[in-house]
Amino acid sequence: MATHVNDTNFDAEVLGATEPVLVDFWAEWCGPCKAMDPILDQLSDELAGTVKIVKLNAEENLGTVTRYNVRAMPTLMVFHGGEPVDMKVGAGQSRVQLVKWLEQFAA
Repeated sequence: MATHVNDTNFDAEVLGATEPVLVDFWAEWCGPCKAMDPILDQLSDELAGTVKIVKLNAEENLGTVTRYNVRAMPTLMVFHGGEPVDMKVGAGQSRVQLVKWLEQFAA
């Protein structure tokens, strides 16, 4: 299951992580975000130890959303070594596409 992060613990949980981190910027009103939930939860278990997957509610954490210029939901952003290294906007990726994308960052 993906960990939930917020403005307060984002730096410690994401930027300070030793492994690559996928941040799912989502919102309660976003249907495509909810459609991605089961896939991301499953991948969180499957990729544990190689890629960390976390969720950030964009409506409740405007500081982080503004900091990384997130403008659409869902936005999936990969951080590695404390820096954003890649991102995908929208829910157009299948589970297989997400796995292939994340494997290139896997520790």
